[in-house]
Amino acid sequence: MASGLESYVNHTVSIVTTDGRNFVGTLKGFDQTINLILDDSHERVYSTTQGVEQVVLGLHIIRGDNVAIVGELDDALDSRLDLNSIRAEPLSAVVH
Repeated sequence: MASGLESYVNHTVSIVTTDGRNFVGTLKGFDQTINLILDDSHERVYSTTQGVEQVVLGLHIIRGDNVAIVGELDDALDSRLDLNSIRAEPLSAVVH
């Protein structure tokens, strides 16, 4: 997986963790155990009763053993989303 992450460095990524959290930020680096360094990051908190809350984190490190999915985000498409109108169930934790 690590070699596939090289193309995401300095790009905006969305990361889903095994505990169901969603982080968005600029991938600045990673190591062989998939520990990830995000800059200008925020967590998106989903709710069925209100819009998506964005919790600003800034520089943030995510432990590799907690990473479930990493994907590149289309900045143009993402900027057009009205996060205040999105309602969704929060993700459940991954159970092994």
